[in-house]
Amino acid sequence: MHSHSLLLPLLIFLLAIVIAVPLASRLRLGAVLGYLGAGMLIGPHGLGWVRGGSTLDTLSELGVVLLLFLIGLELSPQRLWVMRRQVFGYGALQVLVSAALLGVTAHFGLGLGARAASVVGLGLALSSTAFGLQILGERKELPSAYGRLAFALLLFQDLAAIPLIAAVPLLAPGAQADAPLWPRLLQVAGVVLVVVLGGRLLLRPLFRMAARVQQVEVSTAMALLVALGTAWLVGQAGASMALGAFLAGLLLADSEYRHELEASIEPFKGLLLGLFFISVGMAANLPLLLREPLLIAALVLGLLLIKAPVLYALGRAGLRDASAALRLTVLLAGGGEFAFVVFQLARAHGLLDAAMHQRLVLAITLSMALTPLLVAAIHVLLARRPNTPQRPFDAIPAEHMPRVIIAGYGRVGQIVARVLQAHGIPFTALEHSIEQVETSRRYSGMRIFFGDPGRPELLRAAQVAQAEVFVLATDDPETNLRTARLVRRLYPGLKVIARARNRQHAFRLMDLQPHRVVRETFHSSLVMARQVLETLGFDAATAAAHVERFRKHDEDLLRRQHEVYDDETKLVQSTREALADLERLFEADAAESDATAVPLNPRPPGATKSA
Repeated sequence: MHSHSLLLPLLIFLLAIVIAVPLASRLRLGAVLGYLGAGMLIGPHGLGWVRGGSTLDTLSELGVVLLLFLIGLELSPQRLWVMRRQVFGYGALQVLVSAALLGVTAHFGLGLGARAASVVGLGLALSSTAFGLQILGERKELPSAYGRLAFALLLFQDLAAIPLIAAVPLLAPGAQADAPLWPRLLQVAGVVLVVVLGGRLLLRPLFRMAARVQQVEVSTAMALLVALGTAWLVGQAGASMALGAFLAGLLLADSEYRHELEASIEPFKGLLLGLFFISVGMAANLPLLLREPLLIAALVLGLLLIKAPVLYALGRAGLRDASAALRLTVLLAGGGEFAFVVFQLARAHGLLDAAMHQRLVLAITLSMALTPLLVAAIHVLLARRPNTPQRPFDAIPAEHMPRVIIAGYGRVGQIVARVLQAHGIPFTALEHSIEQVETSRRYSGMRIFFGDPGRPELLRAAQVAQAEVFVLATDDPETNLRTARLVRRLYPGLKVIARARNRQHAFRLMDLQPHRVVRETFHSSLVMARQVLETLGFDAATAAAHVERFRKHDEDLLRRQHEVYDDETKLVQSTREALADLERLFEADAAESDATAVPLNPRPPGATKSA
């Protein structure tokens, strides 16, 4: 009957997840805030349905472990080496500067001794890896520039947590001042080395053996064994279990089993990470907030306001974009889960008394709970803010006589510019993103100027009147259309070649009668379609001919649909009629071919070549 003591809390956890997360998502608050709210409600300081326990704490910690394992799978040792400047440069600066400021504040503001203030400063300098990566994942912003920098800072913080946890017992009252730290660090380094070398030699053969069995449960068990086993091994050395899981994922990032591992781990990671967020909410001592509201509010605001300038400065230095720096700041300004571990150790070794420990834990929990709200608020604020330049537009030299003007220097504009440069054709590129301008100048050295191509004075400064072609390559449809209207009004004789996001965008551009409209994915899709036909058994000439026929047919359809694109009924009807016409054309081609020609569908599914 003892097993029932764990079953009921798990059922309550699952019920809280099923109710709270969809509700928070419907309110656009994010899943993380739903988990936190559920934890506060069912925890010992709320309704008291769940009192916690070591088993539940262990299960929730496994969520962070599996999250770091999946993050490691997304990286590779080569990519991590490329990120070394952000990890060990910006990461070290963030931790050291934040810890110094927070430590001084704790010493003079809270009356803590030098050793206790140092531990508090270092613990509060750490941000939440679980919260940060979960929010970035929900918003699909992990691949963005600020997402990559946030990950680099969090990765260094996880590394910094190792010596910090090891140093807490040495700073305790009565501890030997001359007790060396290097044996502990040497032990951690030795275990990490064993994991790296053993992983290189053993992991691929193990997964190859599991793959031969061809049983999904065996592959899943192997994935969990590697992730949790490595985490446990590194944890036994006194380091973070999350770091061990990250190393295991990193070692398998280049393997052929990476995607299968991700699919096997993902469901476990989501549920266990949800348990972690709920356990954080359960730790919030809300009655203490009612007893000491001003002190707790001062702790939370002090934490956010001290870390924010450091993070913003690093964001401006690393990203050179104020908006991205603000997003980075609100994401990482709160406390982190490693601070719970550090302060629990400090409490056990007499560095913190019980009252101060509870205040700090509550302040960290509230700062973590505020993180999703702050992230959502800053995104709304930046979305509503007028798109004003952060510096004056570049002055364009009058002596340059371009034959081509390129508006927008993103993926499309860069390729056009490289082709023109290779032919020695003079051009001027205009780009509204400061970050894009500075990056492109650093790598290419081409004539790129910061400015809004939709401004008449900038077009005159760029000498558009002397150009022969205006390439409209901006990726935002509304900006694209606004610029096209302006160019058509001011320079009616200029040939405009415009990039279209999709069919509807192409129709609106065609209203302005440019020289040519190019749909950004159309031609690459045709190349892919031709390669699919060839892979299915069509000879190269037949596949190319069929794709070319489709191209001409679709471009003719685009011109015909432009006349009725405001009438949805006619648009749908013309699309269906065009599809039927295309099928008849290909059937006619197949009927006219001789007996030796390759048929339209040379090998039905399941048939062999000899058939």
